[in-house]
Amino acid sequence: MFTWPVRVYYEDTDLGGVVYYANYLRFLERARTEWLRSLGCDQTELLERDGLLFVITGVEIRYRQPARFNDHLCVTAALDRHRRASMRFRQSIYRDDSRNERLVDAQVEAACVTADTMRPRPIPAELLAAMERDQ
Repeated sequence: MFTWPVRVYYEDTDLGGVVYYANYLRFLERARTEWLRSLGCDQTELLERDGLLFVITGVEIRYRQPARFNDHLCVTAALDRHRRASMRFRQSIYRDDSRNERLVDAQVEAACVTADTMRPRPIPAELLAAMERDQ
């Protein structure tokens, strides 16, 4: 499973000093983006060369424990399943310390679409193969 480190900055927190709930989605996005990059998928190149984008079509998220200012976190990303033009990721966020507490669990669904029409298109075969090899 791919893991991406994140540090919680003051700007990520709310008045109570805990991570604002919507900011966990940003952390999850960064991990997916970096995972795709590690597999050789440059999303800018995918757009410019093939006219393809990935759009988020659904998110299920479970908040278990709060993260706080200055925490070190680990965000995971893994392919859960895929179809011709869509995929579902399994993701978690852990506190990166001796307790290694799981803070968030999420399932994120994404679709591959053309940039000009936003119509579904097949996920490039080489990307799917790379994701499956990485599992």
